[in-house]
Amino acid sequence: MAGATGGTNPIQVIDDNPMSFRQWVVIVLMILLNALDGFDVLSSAFAAPGISEEWGIPRSELGIVLSAELVGMGFGSLILGGVADKIGRKPAMLLCLVVMAVGMYMAHAATGVSELTIWRLITGLGIGGMLAATNAVTAETSNKKDRSLAMALYVIGYPLGGVIGGFAAQSWLLVDYDWRAVFLFGAIVTAVMIPLVMLLVPETPAFYAARRPEGALAKINKSLRALRQPEIAELPPVPETVAKPKVTDILSNPRLRPVTLLLAFGYMFHTLTFYFILKFAVQIVHDAGFTQPEAASTLTVANIGGAVGGAIFGFALKKWDIKGPTIAAAVLGSAAVAAFGMGSDTLWGWRIAAFLTMFFLNAAIVGYYAAFARGFPAYARATGTGFVLGVGRAGAAGSPIIAGFLFTALGNEQLLTVSIVMSLGAIIGAGLLWLLPMRDADADLGISTAEAAR
Repeated sequence: MAGATGGTNPIQVIDDNPMSFRQWVVIVLMILLNALDGFDVLSSAFAAPGISEEWGIPRSELGIVLSAELVGMGFGSLILGGVADKIGRKPAMLLCLVVMAVGMYMAHAATGVSELTIWRLITGLGIGGMLAATNAVTAETSNKKDRSLAMALYVIGYPLGGVIGGFAAQSWLLVDYDWRAVFLFGAIVTAVMIPLVMLLVPETPAFYAARRPEGALAKINKSLRALRQPEIAELPPVPETVAKPKVTDILSNPRLRPVTLLLAFGYMFHTLTFYFILKFAVQIVHDAGFTQPEAASTLTVANIGGAVGGAIFGFALKKWDIKGPTIAAAVLGSAAVAAFGMGSDTLWGWRIAAFLTMFFLNAAIVGYYAAFARGFPAYARATGTGFVLGVGRAGAAGSPIIAGFLFTALGNEQLLTVSIVMSLGAIIGAGLLWLLPMRDADADLGISTAEAAR
């Protein structure tokens, strides 16, 4: 754009103008980064049968290995999510990509369970921070009209990574090589994303508007130009009567506190159910008598279900509000997990059961992410999202550990009992989501639009 438009609010510029091709390029890259996260997380699940056979470990010990990156993701979301609100979304993403690439490469070279667990933990740190940053970029780069769709497409990137990685694992990596090749493949793809982010992703105008660094106006307009949006003439004024917002508001602000806690614990319980299938499906099907590539195909089909369910749900959110459909998807997902526990005599029976679990459970994840984008204002969006994801990872990390010990205590043949227990998390999460007050945080708190314009 040749000159400033006379406006003063870059967030409103993004909200009100049609999406440019350049904005969609950024959204596509965020989808790919989320897909990368999805593959990196599931790489240990694809490798699980090979790991357990090479080192002879039981399901209880395997559950700890499978949870390592999920524990790391929790800390990464809390620590590196806040970094994205301090130094910027783009630097945080680049930092996380380096951590992930190193962690994946070193995991492929591990010589024992403890070493592998440590490197998976480190990989998880990068994934957790990446999720918080990319979620914020997706929300802040899309306009108000298309934000729900953009968030839905972003979320289905996660199972899409599992689909692509699953096809690579079952048709190539686990056929021609061993489980270590899965981690090496992830390290290479992660490294490739670093220059793409450097070249194609600008810092978001919302970040500069919230943080007000030196030269904020020039930086905001540079970002707006990169996104092919009109520039602003001056910075929006900060009302004298309004205290400068702090990222700690997610817990101290009486309007944000209930949103933060209900989203955090609702998401935590939902991931308890979600990751049971993602982490143990391959091992369960392999133990039922199928080969490693055949068992891996079950997880691939499950992720196809997640991508399809997330896409359909994203379009549904353009017509309906977030809360009701998300609760319904979570309840149906819980029922599908319980049904998965009934088992099957055929590979396609396992595949269909896994497809249905992720179809509904990932649809609910889309709803949660849309709620993150709406529930937290721009100045604390990455911090709020990081906090929620960090708490949520307690459920994700606990899922394979709890399931592993249930299998050890009850016996591997008690799949139905274990599945019913693990399905309860999504039900509890749905109950907490029902209590959530759904507001647009930016408009409600008056940080970025109405209040700033006064």
